[in-house]
Amino acid sequence: MPQPRAAGTGAKRARPEHVRSSTGPRKHGLPPVLDERTRVLVLGSFPGEASLAASQYYAHPRNHFWPILAAVLGEDFATKPYRTRLARLRAHGVGLWDTIVACERRGSLDGAIRNAERGDVARVRHAAHRLELVCFNGKTAARAEPVWREAGYATLVLPSTSPAYTRPFAEKLAAWRAIAAHLAPAPPTKEP
Repeated sequence: MPQPRAAGTGAKRARPEHVRSSTGPRKHGLPPVLDERTRVLVLGSFPGEASLAASQYYAHPRNHFWPILAAVLGEDFATKPYRTRLARLRAHGVGLWDTIVACERRGSLDGAIRNAERGDVARVRHAAHRLELVCFNGKTAARAEPVWREAGYATLVLPSTSPAYTRPFAEKLAAWRAIAAHLAPAPPTKEP
C-alpha cells in the first residue's frame, strides 16, 4: 500500500510545461471541486473527452474512479446524480482537480497532451486551508508531485483509475484505501 510522502519546506510556483509541437486543439479543464472542508485533494492529469463533453470529473463509464471512491467512502455513487456525488465527496473532505488546467490534445490519452499549463498551488491553498494530503491519480498526474510536496503538502501517488490502465480493480482499490486515514467523517445522506 502506498504511503504519503512527507511535505517539503519551500513553495515553488508551477510553470507551464511545454512539450513538443501542437497535435490538437487547445482545451481547458474543469473547475476545482474543493472548499474549506477539503482534507484530501485528488488530482488527475487532464479530463478525457467524455468528461469534457459532460463537464463532469471521471465521466467515462469504464473509469474506476467512482466505484473506487464508493468503496473507500462507503457511498452508493452508482445510483446518484453527479451533483450528489460531488456533495458527498465534499462531506467526506475530498476535493477534485487536475494537475493540468489547459493543454493541446487530440483524443483522451495522456500521451497525446502537449503544451500543458499546470494548476496553481496557491489557488488550492487559498480555498482549502485544512488540506492534509494531495493524491495523484496515475503517473502523468504524479509529474506534478514535487511541486505540491515543495509547497508543504504530504503527497501520495496512486494507481490510475483510467480504463486504459489495466491493473486489476482490487489492486487499485487496495492502494486507494490509503486515503481513508485522512478523511473526515461525513454526515448521513439527506435524500429529498
